[in-house]
Amino acid sequence: MSAGERAHDDRLLLDVRGLTVRFPTPDGVVQAVSDVSFQLHRGETLGVVGESGSGKSVSNLAIMGLLNRTRTVISGEVDFKGRNLLTWSSDELRKVRGKEIAMVFQDPFACLHPMYRVGAQIAEAVTAHSDIGNSRAWARAIELLDHVGIPNAKSRARDYPHQFSGGMRQRAMIAMALVHNPDILICDEPTTALDVTVQAQILELIEGVKREFDIGVILVTHDLGVVAETANSVMVMYAGRIMEYGPAFDIFSRPQHPYTWGLLDSMPSIDRRLEALVPIEGSPPSLLTPPSGCPFHPRCPYRFEPCATKLPPLEAPTAEAHLDACWLPWDKKVELGTQRAKKVAA
Repeated sequence: MSAGERAHDDRLLLDVRGLTVRFPTPDGVVQAVSDVSFQLHRGETLGVVGESGSGKSVSNLAIMGLLNRTRTVISGEVDFKGRNLLTWSSDELRKVRGKEIAMVFQDPFACLHPMYRVGAQIAEAVTAHSDIGNSRAWARAIELLDHVGIPNAKSRARDYPHQFSGGMRQRAMIAMALVHNPDILICDEPTTALDVTVQAQILELIEGVKREFDIGVILVTHDLGVVAETANSVMVMYAGRIMEYGPAFDIFSRPQHPYTWGLLDSMPSIDRRLEALVPIEGSPPSLLTPPSGCPFHPRCPYRFEPCATKLPPLEAPTAEAHLDACWLPWDKKVELGTQRAKKVAA
């Protein structure tokens, strides 16, 4: 898509192109994110999945400007409203962060100050980007707590974080993120450590917020089951790179990459509850010394000659397919995918 085409796409919120993040260390350079490109549109949820250390969170921290620039080498483009966020100053990013792009982190208890009332912390977020009085900010905090489903919001706003349950703390963090009606909401593992029922409630809340405010949501998770219920598109990451990227329905019904097959086969399922889980053999590589060629090839049961020496491009094998980075010929992917589908159905 050209710059002119991007300018005329009113629904396009974020256009990330070639995002690369490196961390120089005494032991070498950690190649945390390599050449990541994706788009986020208004009203869309992008699910970002992969094992721990795959670069999911680092990518979003780079977008938010939350990485220490003196200790990080970041390149590429993050186009937001016609400007590259990576070229913005710290002061410019502070004006956008929390107002136009907001983030909900994995551990709400660590993000909420234990010595301040929950309502006061949300009210502080209100006044950070708007010139309104304390009483109006407090009223806005109560309004938002009520909006995200906190019962008796007026009285619970005076509680401290330890008086909230895990699910309520996460709702409070979502309320804080919505203070200024942002265009983009980034949710980094928002349901980790919550029980299944509360997870469903938080995901339903995020989906409701997306529809009501017509925003774009980036949902970072290691749980494919989470994105299966909520995402419009899915980006599968491994060792800092995108392995597969496309519409959520296609990723789940017609996965094309062996790593995605492995993630799906390792998921517990009601239909397969009596079967042993099938783990992906081996461990993710060190990002200090990533393998040559395809980063997944040391663990891939289908690897062959070019996999160990040549990095596969992220491209669509045919006009009907979505993007993947794998050297397997298309007919072989179809054959293996069909075999896998029959095995799952059986």
